[in-house]
Amino acid sequence: MSSPAFDTATLMLRIAAKDEIARDIFRFELTRPDGADLSEFTAGAHVSLRTPGGLIRKYSLCNDPDERTSYVIAVKRENQGEGGSLSLTRDAQVGDMIEVGEPRNDFPLAKNVPNHLFIAGGIGITPIYSMMQHLKNTGAGRFKLYYLTREPELTAFREELKSSAYAGQVVIHHDHGDLLKSLDLWPILEKPMGRHLYCCGPRPLMEAVRDMSGHWSSAAVHFEDFGASKPAHKPDDKPFTVTLARSGRILEVPADVSILDTLRAEGVPVSSSCESGTCGSCRTKLLEGEADHRDLVLTEREHADNIMICVSRAKSDSLVLDL
Repeated sequence: MSSPAFDTATLMLRIAAKDEIARDIFRFELTRPDGADLSEFTAGAHVSLRTPGGLIRKYSLCNDPDERTSYVIAVKRENQGEGGSLSLTRDAQVGDMIEVGEPRNDFPLAKNVPNHLFIAGGIGITPIYSMMQHLKNTGAGRFKLYYLTREPELTAFREELKSSAYAGQVVIHHDHGDLLKSLDLWPILEKPMGRHLYCCGPRPLMEAVRDMSGHWSSAAVHFEDFGASKPAHKPDDKPFTVTLARSGRILEVPADVSILDTLRAEGVPVSSSCESGTCGSCRTKLLEGEADHRDLVLTEREHADNIMICVSRAKSDSLVLDL
């Protein structure tokens, strides 16, 4: 699988620190070689970087946005992945130079919101931890975190989150791999109470949160996963055609290729970011046809005339898009 290109300008940063903060989770601190300030970022932002193996991957910044001399990321080693996290956690060492893109934020904190609800699963804590530090240090709003992991040893920033600084604001739950011990999220999500909800983690968690927050305002629900849990193609996926209404072009979408990748291959300019159906960047107007919606952004009401082309497909033989 080809690696995506950088979507921002890049610079070379030095790995100033590398620490294993939980089992197979490594914290990297990245700084300018001359010690100068880095570009500003906002809570929830991420950077793209080139791993020693040559792949480009996105990682959330997990430090306080007020810290200008370093970017901090936490990376979970995925031994069964495509090699990006494995290359970074195994081969990158303190003192190495690494190519890093300027920060970008597709998962920002909502402005002028007094109350925030955070739900994180596993390594999904990273952007939320930055948000929490920002809110704590600026007093910009209240928050509550529910952090779900399998074991204490797999919990990033566990000691920091259990400290007195976050007393009463953090609930850490371990299910030890037993579904019967999963945290019941319904009492947490039953009443919106004017809050904004932010969820980052494995796709099953985000799907469960999406299902249980369907009665919330769509503007108050935010998801992020950077494609880490991009849904696999289904065994019964079939090819279909996409008609671009503005030009009349008809494109064949193979069974194992997304609409987004098909358009890219044909030189059709389209917006995208997460490529996992969570950020909304590739929302496209659907003019005709029945879509197979696989995203976490669109509401039932929006399904009739919108589609997220990074993950969704067609139930009908063809789709007509406003492109």
